[in-house]
Amino acid sequence: MSGHSKWHNIQKTKGAQDAKRAAAFTKIAKEMYVAVKEGGGSADPNYNSRLATVITKAKAANMPNDNIKRVLDKAASAGAGDSYDSITYEGYGPGGVAIIVETMTDNRNRTAGNVRHHFDKYGGKLGTTGCVSWSFDKKGVVVIDNEDEDLDEEAVMMDVMDCGGDDVQTEEGCFTVYCDPDDFNAVADALSQKGYKFLSAQIEMVPQNYQRLTEADQVTNMEKMLDLFDDDDDVQNVWHNWDRD
Repeated sequence: MSGHSKWHNIQKTKGAQDAKRAAAFTKIAKEMYVAVKEGGGSADPNYNSRLATVITKAKAANMPNDNIKRVLDKAASAGAGDSYDSITYEGYGPGGVAIIVETMTDNRNRTAGNVRHHFDKYGGKLGTTGCVSWSFDKKGVVVIDNEDEDLDEEAVMMDVMDCGGDDVQTEEGCFTVYCDPDDFNAVADALSQKGYKFLSAQIEMVPQNYQRLTEADQVTNMEKMLDLFDDDDDVQNVWHNWDRD
């Protein structure tokens, strides 16, 4: 066992709530457009590994197959995503919480200003490139649904190892599987073929250590800051090392 995956820590920033599903789908669609562009216009996940990763993420988020196909058809035919730039920002939240913000934007100035505002508004600070990313590891992460608590822990661990996973974290209502990012697509596909249902599946920045906030105002400000990022159309993912327990 390694790390402390904190599935409940990342739910908000991944748009997992039903109320924000449409916004989450829009952000995933943007990732598909960019993946098709960077894959030379290929909308075939068999020949575009980045696209395969995004499609896995989309399916784990319960994005309908018809929606996925529609986005891929549009991306392949219209060259969608040409104007998007991928920009990553790093900084600190209340109490020194480390934060990484991944964005896709067609207006760098707008996004930079908004991200700075989100940090500043609730007591955080936008930092320089590399200021916190050194304390995160890039990993493939698959969160297996076990809401009904009917999965056997030992059996899941054996299946994960058989499928090429490196590690498993047991949590309430789920199992979190870690793997090398290069193996992510193969591991997720193998687990899916074994019948496992996913709550989430994507490449993540996983903290090496977690930061607790002990003051009530820091907790409130951190929650409000994450909400701002979550509601920003340019923000794709937010990774942080806040320990909410």
